[in-house]
Amino acid sequence: MRKVLISGAGIAGTTLAYWLRRHGMAPTVVERAPAPRVGGHAVDIRGTALGVVDRMGVLGRLRELRTDMRGMSFVNGEGKTLVRVTDHTLTGGLTDSEDVEILRDDLTDTLASVTQEGVEYVYGNWITGIAQRTDGVRVAFARGEARDFDLVIGADGQHSAVRSLIFGAEKEFSHYMDTYLAVFTVPNFLDLDRWQTFHMTPGKLAGLYSARKNTEARAMLGFQSPELDFDRHDLEQQRKLIADRFVGHGWEVPRLVREMASSELYFDSMTQIRMDRFTEGRVALVGDAGYGPSPLSGQGTSLALVGAYVLAGSLAASLDHRAAFASYEREMRPFVLKNQALAAMNQKNQTRFRQWKQIQSMRVLPHLPFRDRLMKAAMRPLTEAANALALKDY
Repeated sequence: MRKVLISGAGIAGTTLAYWLRRHGMAPTVVERAPAPRVGGHAVDIRGTALGVVDRMGVLGRLRELRTDMRGMSFVNGEGKTLVRVTDHTLTGGLTDSEDVEILRDDLTDTLASVTQEGVEYVYGNWITGIAQRTDGVRVAFARGEARDFDLVIGADGQHSAVRSLIFGAEKEFSHYMDTYLAVFTVPNFLDLDRWQTFHMTPGKLAGLYSARKNTEARAMLGFQSPELDFDRHDLEQQRKLIADRFVGHGWEVPRLVREMASSELYFDSMTQIRMDRFTEGRVALVGDAGYGPSPLSGQGTSLALVGAYVLAGSLAASLDHRAAFASYEREMRPFVLKNQALAAMNQKNQTRFRQWKQIQSMRVLPHLPFRDRLMKAAMRPLTEAANALALKDY
């Protein structure tokens, strides 16, 4: 039985563990966090990725947990509504779509719930060294003894340690997209009912949307900036950095900054990972570690789900890991490139003039008789990219 070490217990890692186990392999998942992480933003499952979770038997449960947003508003600094729309939202696209928008931690909890049997989870530890041999891989950890595996998979996100150990420094593959985003949980103090509210100023965006049947809310603070140098593990430094950026801002921004001080914080750059190859020897990358498209694409979660399915299936289809990895690369690369292109397109809309123009367009859109056609046309590139790969049966 193949022993496979997966670094990272996020969306890609848990999905990969499920499919490896289902194909008769023995997965071990090592995760640096001491326990499954809570909080985080809403994510989207679209197109081909819906087929992956359906085959895992969890699509029905995920639909029950979806955010079920009814629409969104943009407000000025005094809280006066500038735009109100009900046919789409900033985070989830069309409100009447078959796509599933769900909180990240609800998704990872659901995926983990079907991967417990036959999967070893090790929390509070991480990989510090990888030595490849012809017959396997010896892996060193921050805590405990080194262990031997047949394969190692990096599913450890944008700042992948596996990628750094095997492929090179992060800066070689990281393409910054001019924006930072913070997401954290707060009380639903605006009593939002499946609703999103945003306040936009030049180069900055503050937002709040209800979550978990309106019992709480998730806050967003985003800003454009030259690339910053900060400690990813120092939350207090990050909180100060964000707070300093939003000094003097109106609407509910001061309260959001105060709430951030005691909340679990997700903060990172909008960055795309571009690599010439996703595998090296007995090591492979999946999800954001190998081809993170950035949140600007809206497709990071779907790429992680599909990538994990294809990688596990390729390994099941061939006893030779080299042939399996080659198949994985061939299958995924066109899909990855098509979805990464969405982020570049959306980045162009981040200029201050284009942001202003978008708000003006949203003001008139509800009054146009052909608005449905306009919305579907605007969503067409995303729909085509999300469905650009047909799932195989392995």
